[in-house]
Amino acid sequence: MENLTIATAQFENRSGDKAYNLSVIEKMTANAAAQGAQAIAFHECSITGYTFARKLDKAQMLELAEEIPCGPSIAKLTEYARRYDIAIMAGLFEKDKEDNLFKAYVCVDKTGLIAKHRKLHPFINPYLLPGTAYTVFDLYGWKCGILICYDNNIIENVRATTLLGAQVIFMPHVTMCTPSTRPGAGFVDLELWKDKEANAVLLRQEFDGLKGRQWLMKWLPARAYDNAIYAVFANPIGMDDDQLKNGCSMILDPYGDIITECRSLDNELVLAELTADKLEKAGGYRYIQARKPELYRDIIGAEHESFQKVVWL
Repeated sequence: MENLTIATAQFENRSGDKAYNLSVIEKMTANAAAQGAQAIAFHECSITGYTFARKLDKAQMLELAEEIPCGPSIAKLTEYARRYDIAIMAGLFEKDKEDNLFKAYVCVDKTGLIAKHRKLHPFINPYLLPGTAYTVFDLYGWKCGILICYDNNIIENVRATTLLGAQVIFMPHVTMCTPSTRPGAGFVDLELWKDKEANAVLLRQEFDGLKGRQWLMKWLPARAYDNAIYAVFANPIGMDDDQLKNGCSMILDPYGDIITECRSLDNELVLAELTADKLEKAGGYRYIQARKPELYRDIIGAEHESFQKVVWL
């Protein structure tokens, strides 16, 4: 299996402005291809914007959403992929012919759509329906999977995608810098972004602290390490509606080590070369071989109510 060069990107999207967001995607795609990337990954809802959708009614969501693969955004991505000879992964809201709504993330190459994942755990808008399947597909001889944002917080989703053959899992997000029950969480002051150059040190402290990257580092490396997969994480930088996001798009190897990461406060992309040898050398590969599904098949597959029946002695 030949090495695979992947780019992951961060950029500041505009809410509902597909034309602008696609123009940034094209520019960054061209840049990635010029540096030798065979594929580039953008964040969740990178085509449409994300957080503003919490305010939209169903009619507005249907106006924003597109059918896949026949919508105009897929046509644009295919045009870019053909022009720059690179695969592109990006996110948008999807509608079907019955006006059902989904959060989707696609992989497009010069031939058109090659994969689509519907978010399994959507929540930004009440009209979004959950996807019902895992997604694994071939990309340049590698088996790849897609899990969108919260999908990755459910550890069974990552393991299931791995067991279906994924060696690389694309993990597009719009995350961090929001309130939570976890210690240290919260919004970052929007005023800091208005003069990000003058406030660069304070912004980096906020973005890297418990509101942001420190929280990410509590779980993201574990997903890569436990499953012996490459994790391609993408996240926006800057304003997403009325929230400030901290970027930190990165690629982790099967050891759980970060091999490349966006660290600027601007639109940025980084590249990493993925090698097959790490897939079997990493500890997670041995752990998967040592599994004993007969011990926990019924436990893991049980309804949540079963946990309430445990009697603590």
